[in-house]
Amino acid sequence: MPFQLRLCVLALTLSLAACEQPLPPVEPGEALSAGSTTVRQADQNAFSLPSANLAPSRRLDFSVGNSFFRNPWVSAPATTTARDGLGPLFNTNACQNCHIKDGRGHPPEPNASTAASMLVRLSIPSDGSTAHAEWLLHQGVIPEPVYGGQLQDMSNPGHAPEAKVRVSYSSVPVSFADGTQVELRQPKLEISRLAYGELHPQTQLSARIAPPMIGLGLLEAIPEAAILAHADPDDRNGDGIRGVPNQVWDRAQQRTVLGRFGWKAGQPSLNQQNADAFANDMGLTSAANRQDNCSSAQTDCRTAINGGELEVSDTIMASVLFYTRNLAVPARRAVDDLQVRRGKQLFQQAGCAQCHTPSFTTAATAAEPELANQLIRPYSDLLLHDMGEGLADGRDEFQANGRQWRTAPLWGIGLTQAVNGHSQFLHDGRARNLLEAILWHGGEAQQAKDQILEFDAQQRQALLAFLNSL
Repeated sequence: MPFQLRLCVLALTLSLAACEQPLPPVEPGEALSAGSTTVRQADQNAFSLPSANLAPSRRLDFSVGNSFFRNPWVSAPATTTARDGLGPLFNTNACQNCHIKDGRGHPPEPNASTAASMLVRLSIPSDGSTAHAEWLLHQGVIPEPVYGGQLQDMSNPGHAPEAKVRVSYSSVPVSFADGTQVELRQPKLEISRLAYGELHPQTQLSARIAPPMIGLGLLEAIPEAAILAHADPDDRNGDGIRGVPNQVWDRAQQRTVLGRFGWKAGQPSLNQQNADAFANDMGLTSAANRQDNCSSAQTDCRTAINGGELEVSDTIMASVLFYTRNLAVPARRAVDDLQVRRGKQLFQQAGCAQCHTPSFTTAATAAEPELANQLIRPYSDLLLHDMGEGLADGRDEFQANGRQWRTAPLWGIGLTQAVNGHSQFLHDGRARNLLEAILWHGGEAQQAKDQILEFDAQQRQALLAFLNSL
């Protein structure tokens, strides 16, 4: 009997390990998820550090941007003219309140007074009119007529918050092949205390928690051609994976371009993402977004005192852009650990890497020199994928349909608990841990999930050890 066959026979009574494929070797520089920009801190401040290769003078610029990202804005008029103009309707008064310690938000607790680091997007279906076609071209959605494209649950004194947002849950059981059962939680949004009338009867709602801020400048620096090379909208190779690029409106360029940021890749650039967050989340205008978040039906909001035509100056916008581009990605931990390597093998074996693309190299022409020519490992293709009915929000956004989501980058995901004190994942925070997040996958990821459902306890632990090393 051949030696390897004898090992396999012996494995039937001892362990299946001898029959498994050799573990993948540790790749050169694998721990450096963001190339030479990677930082090695792994504590509660791990997501708040500047790129490791930033010069001291540039770190001062980073600190200035941090101050505008972290410190609260106030209503006008105020003595602090650089930070006034908040609201009158808003979701928060500081960027850091949603992106807690530059990390991940969470859904509201049962008795919370506000949704805090979760917001609710609103839209209605198109009626086919020319006006709606214009909205779809430039905004990607048709805003709700009274409440706009986002629900604001906070306000300045003298103004009523738009509504109260709560989330309730029902149980969804899922079983592994070995009999282990996991209880998932299905969220249900509850909107109450509408202050400006009823919502349009066809209003579409989508809850979104704030995503981590790390590595965004590097994602912006990936060449467009490298992202599009992974697209396969017609599934030409027959693997069931149909990565689709979102095509969105870039206001600075006045044309449609590749979308990269946001849960549905609905934003083309970090500057536009930042400007829209200032406008929608805090009611602050800028040269990159001159529209406040008051609808035409909210007359008190539209006539309220503001902080000037452009409440966020070009200087502040540039500082915040530099900060958000240079928030560093922490290094991986235990890349040579046998269980982590086994988990990486299982991750690839199940097909997870077909969407969570391990690596890219950033362009030589990156916006910041420190971000150029970096071999990075974000574990995302930045493309849209059908994730199944379980995760569907039924709401289109530019080219993304109601079942599609951008592949979320996984770098830093294992430090969520250390940074944010929780482990709630997915676009609405429904998953209470990484295993639950995996089990919500469907659609194009159904085949990968089905393989994972066949994993035994040791294999599940190895897969989670790999994910927690990222």
